Amino acid sequence: MKATIVDLRYKMNDVLKALDRNEQVTVLYRGKVKGILIPSGKKSQMKITDHPFFGMSSLINEKTVQDEIDDLRGSRTNDI
Repeated sequence: MKATIVDLRYKMNDVLKALDRNEQVTVLYRGKVKGILIPSGKKSQMKITDHPFFGMSSLINEKTVQDEIDDLRGSRTNDI
């Protein structure tokens, strides 16, 4: 896809859709190529079960979320 500066300003939605379709977008300024926008690649969708924090609650003796955060952050009075 080729897009002028005016297209980038007024039709950015179309440019983003082209990038979603993995198309390169050539940016033109006064008819000359100024740059090329390249799609970032495939979106990596991580499953929740692949996250390192998944299953951590089974190792904890039924603490509340607030207690767990307090343990992770530590007490400010212990640092003094």
